[in-house]
Amino acid sequence: MAMFVHVTSAANAPRIRRSGIRAAGHGQGGARGVFCFPVLPSYTLTHQWLRELARFGSRGGLVAVHIRLDDAQEVLVGRYSDRARGRQAEVAASEAVRRIAEREDPRGWEVFVPRAIRPREVHRVRAAPQVAGWRYLPDAHGTRPCSCFGCRVRGGYGARRLRERLPHPLDGPPPPVGVLLARVEAGDPGDPVALRETLRWFGMRRRGPLDRLSRLAAHPDPGVREALVWAVAGWSTPGVGELLDGLADDPDADVRDAVEAARDPL
Repeated sequence: MAMFVHVTSAANAPRIRRSGIRAAGHGQGGARGVFCFPVLPSYTLTHQWLRELARFGSRGGLVAVHIRLDDAQEVLVGRYSDRARGRQAEVAASEAVRRIAEREDPRGWEVFVPRAIRPREVHRVRAAPQVAGWRYLPDAHGTRPCSCFGCRVRGGYGARRLRERLPHPLDGPPPPVGVLLARVEAGDPGDPVALRETLRWFGMRRRGPLDRLSRLAAHPDPGVREALVWAVAGWSTPGVGELLDGLADDPDADVRDAVEAARDPL
């Protein structure tokens, strides 16, 4: 039997002891299951994901759930960065342990079980110190942080101060909303290049003036309509779903593909 550790919020501990671990994680290819890591001789490596997961908050701290899996259980193993590229390997649980244990530096590796964990497979649940492991990515300590839109964590601790201290040349502090709206409403239909750049700035927001931007869904330039999809897809503003419904039937294939990709990123 192979032993693994799953890190989760302490508030889930009673339910896990009673019913096991739900298949709530989204793995390679959109599969649902449970993320874990083999129990290695090194305590620090075994619990390397603690500080990274703690960044996203937890109720009552984090706990380490030890689980026993049959050696023949099929799992996915690889670096976390391999998941989006579809490069994680499907192997038996015992093989996943061997591959990770033999690596000189197994930091950033993960194991994904494509199913829920049954109660009888839970070996024990215990409190875990929140100081072990890396944050952001292995070897991040001492490296100048990147403040680009792709790297920064929305709402993360000190995120706003970081953007102000190290503004990115392309993704630095955006212009005020009033300035952006003035660019949108300047001219009819307006300069497509300027509109796409303006929509890029709006896409970095969590909410926005949807009623002021929705008219761009009828813009004659398909590049502007595609940029509108990416700008509003991540918003929590009411009405986004209806706007995307309309753009899903756009005559341009790139716009339709953008709607589909924005709704189903995996």
